[in-house]
Amino acid sequence: MARQQFEGPGLPLYLTEVGRACADYGLYLAARPLLPRLPAGDGHPVLVLPGLMADDMSTLTLRRVLRRLGYRVHGWRLGRNIGPTAECVDGMSRRIEDLGERYGRPVSLVGQSLGGIFARDLARRTPDSVRQVITLGSPFALRSDSQTRAHKVFERYAHLHVERRSLPLESEATPLQVPSTSIYSHQDGIVAWQACLDRLSPRSENIAVYASHLGMGHHPAVIYAVADRLAQPEGVWRPFRSPLALRPAFPRPDVPPPVFAAAA
Repeated sequence: MARQQFEGPGLPLYLTEVGRACADYGLYLAARPLLPRLPAGDGHPVLVLPGLMADDMSTLTLRRVLRRLGYRVHGWRLGRNIGPTAECVDGMSRRIEDLGERYGRPVSLVGQSLGGIFARDLARRTPDSVRQVITLGSPFALRSDSQTRAHKVFERYAHLHVERRSLPLESEATPLQVPSTSIYSHQDGIVAWQACLDRLSPRSENIAVYASHLGMGHHPAVIYAVADRLAQPEGVWRPFRSPLALRPAFPRPDVPPPVFAAAA
């Protein structure tokens, strides 16, 4: 099947990212009175990984909400995410191992942007340690560097990286062994939304929202979707279905591009 070509976000979306992320936070503040209505958690551990050039402060809002819902939520504690350095790769492996031993239960991974790619890597390496993976605006299906506006920033630190990958990622040719949810937005100003689409399988799904890339971690629709996915009983997984009242916040998800869906 022929490859379907797509490019990164247009300049207007890119230039308005910061402003739209601030607006997304305003939506979060307006929705805070409704947070107690989110599904309660079962206390299992959740590890939240930040995006490129971000640290645990960038995921603070999401972690606070999930902690109030009853989860044992943790940041990655590895400072600023500048890519797959030795400290990052080894540190994430130790982190998930430590959390698994501490709680005696598989860990759910929530990763924003590059953090989501790392989360999927962890799930492939240690599937028995991972309960599920949720990614927020993560371009794990990139076909070329032109499909992300973060490429130059990523390459700036490439000399420190211990893992180098060619596009498309060979690791993404097969579905994860654990349930996976990719949350993405057509309004993403950093990465092409098509690059965030997971191939369809019995335990994978894509959820579309109206959010900026930088605002994914605090947009109310994203928070609802993450809470809904984490609240599923261990060993039980069903596709996401938004309540009738919230359906305007969740547009119909797209079908993965043919080349990705047909990967072998």
